[in-house]
Amino acid sequence: MAVNFQYVNVDVSETLSSFAKDKLEKLFNRYEFLINASVYFKQDEKDHERGKICNIELSLPGPRIYATSNEHNFEVSVRETISDLERQLKKRKQVYKTY
Repeated sequence: MAVNFQYVNVDVSETLSSFAKDKLEKLFNRYEFLINASVYFKQDEKDHERGKICNIELSLPGPRIYATSNEHNFEVSVRETISDLERQLKKRKQVYKTY
């Protein structure tokens, strides 16, 4: 499992990286066809209520899967993005099933 982290206008955080990696490991264990993940953490200066953006792009056979969320802190943003990705992966796994 390869996970690449990029921080845009945000200080690098090891705890945030490990939190996101733990959540992604569960996806990688459940869906064996995943290749790697790119995680982007961004700070939106204009949005004062939320503004903590997490973008995750998963590489797998076929088109890539992408999800993003904008929440009040990064941990909630990571959880929302992972749940969106899981919903997409369930649909994709139906395509891979052999009957």
